[in-house]
Amino acid sequence: MKILAIEKEMTGSKPSKMLLKKEALKVYELMKKNIIREIYFDKKNHGAILIMELINTASARKVLKTMPLVKAKLIDFEIHELVPYDGLDRLIKS
Repeated sequence: MKILAIEKEMTGSKPSKMLLKKEALKVYELMKKNIIREIYFDKKNHGAILIMELINTASARKVLKTMPLVKAKLIDFEIHELVPYDGLDRLIKS
């Protein structure tokens, strides 16, 4: 199942370079495992947006809790389950 995870900043604190490096290494690990399929920055807010492939949103929450910036309570994620778009079928078949 595709999961959309949108970063939410929890504090105004800036993470250390060491913590950011740990975060990058964790993202890389999850990408190598095909858990994080895509990662972007929101142009306006510069928050991370992840496209993940997991069994359900509970699994996504569990994985995201392993992220160093989440553990440090600097960020959290809003999680959305994505399903295939069926709008065209509804319109065309009517």
